[in-house]
Parts: sequence; C-alpha cells; structure tokens
Amino acid sequence: MCAPAPAQTLVGTPGAAVHVIATDLAVLEAQEVRKELNCTVTPEKPLLGFDLRFHAGFEATVPLKDIAGSENTLNILFRVTPADRSAEPSYFVQHYMVPKIDEDAGGDAILEGVIDLGEGKYHVDWLIRDRTEKVCSFYWDMNAELPSRDREIQMEMPAGKVEAAHFEQFTPEPAVARTLDSKIEAPLKIKVLMNFAPQNAYAHTMRPLDTIALVSVLRRITRQPEFGSFSLVAFNMQEQRVLYRQESADQIDFPALGETLKSIKLGTVDTKRLQNKHGDTEFLTELIQQEMSTADHPDALIFAGPKVMLGQQVPEETLKPLSVDYPVFYLNYAVNPQAAPWRDSIGRAVRLFRGTEYTISRPRDLWFSFTEMVARIVKSRQWRYPETTQ
Repeated sequence: MCAPAPAQTLVGTPGAAVHVIATDLAVLEAQEVRKELNCTVTPEKPLLGFDLRFHAGFEATVPLKDIAGSENTLNILFRVTPADRSAEPSYFVQHYMVPKIDEDAGGDAILEGVIDLGEGKYHVDWLIRDRTEKVCSFYWDMNAELPSRDREIQMEMPAGKVEAAHFEQFTPEPAVARTLDSKIEAPLKIKVLMNFAPQNAYAHTMRPLDTIALVSVLRRITRQPEFGSFSLVAFNMQEQRVLYRQESADQIDFPALGETLKSIKLGTVDTKRLQNKHGDTEFLTELIQQEMSTADHPDALIFAGPKVMLGQQVPEETLKPLSVDYPVFYLNYAVNPQAAPWRDSIGRAVRLFRGTEYTISRPRDLWFSFTEMVARIVKSRQWRYPETTQ
C-alpha cells in the first residue's frame, strides 16, 4: 500500500515557541533510534530543482501487519535545524488515517515527505507515532550546497531557510520590482512560444518532472526585472494545437495557464491529423509565421520546450521572408541531450533567424543561459533604439 502523502504542515515559525507533546519532544531530544513501531526511514538528500530551491525529504516504510486492525492513525513529527541557527528549528507534522487492514496483510505502507531548503547544513530529528503510542524515530544530517563553479547562482531561498514544499505549480506569481538596466529606459517586451510536451514524444501523459521544469522556465522569464511586458503562446506539438494565448500583459496568468493545460490528451489521436502526413510540420510553420509577423514586435522572442523531431523540416523558403529585427532564442529542455544530439525542427528554424539555442538539462543551465540571454537582449535594444537609451 502506498499511502497518499498529504502536504506536511509547518508548525509556527522558525525560532518561535512551538507546543510539542512532552513525550514526542523527549524522543526528539534523546537522539536515539527507536523501533517500537517497526519502520525504515530513508532520507532523500537535498537536490537543486529548476525553481532554484533545494528539495529534500524522506521515505518511511511501515509493514502493514504492524498497523493492522480496525483502524489506526499515524502521526509524523520532524524538526529541521540549521547548523548555524540552532535556536531556530522548524517543526513539521503529517497525519495519516489508516483504514481497516487484515491481520495477515502483506506489503508495506510508504509515507513520504518533502521540504524546501536554502543553502546550508541541517540536522533532522524525525519520529512517527501510532494510536497505541508506539514510536519509531530516526535522525540524520544533510548538506544543501552548490558546487564551487555554481557559486554565482542566486537562489530563490535565503541560506538557512526551511519551508514546506510547494506542490502547486500554477499559483499566481508575486509582483516583481522592475529595475531597469542603466542602458535602457523602458521595460523590455518579451514573447514566449512554449511547447508544453513530455520529453518522450510518444508518452501518454505529461510527467510532473516535465511540467515543473517548463513552468520553472516560464517563471524565470517573468521574474527577470528588466522584462516588463509578456506575451505567451503555449502549444502542444503532438496535438498540433495552441493551448493558451496571452498578449502583452505585465504578468503571466499562471492559474489560467494551468487550467488550460488540463485539456491536453496525449493518449488520443485525431483522425483528421492521421490523414495529413506532414500536418505537424505545417502546424509549426504556420505558428512561427503567424507569431513572427505581428505588427507589435517584441524586444526578444523565446522558444522553449523539449525537442521537436519532425519527419519533414520547416521549409526555409517559407521562413526566410519574415522580417526579424530582434534576437531569437531557444531554450531546449532536454533531460538527456546525448540521447538525441542533433538539432531539432525548432532549432533549425531558430538558426535561420541567426538565433541562439541553449540546452537546458540541469538547473545551472537555466541560470547561466538567462544571464547571457538577458545581456544580449539589453544590448540589442540599445542598438536598435539608441534614442531610448540613457
């Protein structure tokens, strides 16, 4: 049995007085592994995500026979303490209602928890208690650290910060203080064409890993202080369909985007598309033509998404007449770039416009590509509109 993992709840605020049951507090303070309730705890070491937060957690396994009976409750309490702020621990709780389980049941209940961290070293005190007050406890240390070559990456969380994991991907984006580059006077207008599709072109669903990465790319774009106006076209190549469109807004409407993405049905094929052998190429060609022919030219056009390998390439003679006086970029999200090292159809189109392609496989790729990309956009704006520069 794999129990549903409810979001752990942060109790109080770090460093503030927190009411903890005396027996539980004694277990945490004792620092002794206990197994009155049989369980195995496997810590998950901190990993940097595309959202530039470290994610860490645990997986706890409890044999079903040890929680068998008419009903039971399992309560998890764990404490995360930054090494350099021992007086500021963060407490988290999770509660599970266990249904009736036969005494001879086989298998395990798997309980999971995830937290977000800033850089730093931490100590974790962990326990689980059932309705009969049987306890299992465990303790471990973890280190959330950037490699020396990535020290200039600016994390989304301050060092030593601990928060409950953010599972909702499409929450509204907080307002960003727009601070213009000294070389420009007006916020930059950015247009994004994002292919919301899985890494595997034949997959029937969008994996959470893929969606998280693509949404993180989009949030990174909206958080750039030099960018002030956003146009978004979200599409899906498998369905050959534009999913969502937003024009010249000061923020991306993430909740609306999330609702629209629910309509993706990768497991079905429209018979009309089967009748057109090169319908995917025609769709991509028309999309590029339409979005690059609008009167309101952006300061930069950004393609983003996984590789698009088409049987027939977008015809060059169709794209060459397009007038493009702004930089074009392609953020190619590829978990395993060695699996398909050749240029894809979007990459070929971007090359026609003398654009720049970046391969995004790891969080560091996203950070460093943005650093270079923003500098190029600012420089292009300064060159094209010298009268608006300071």
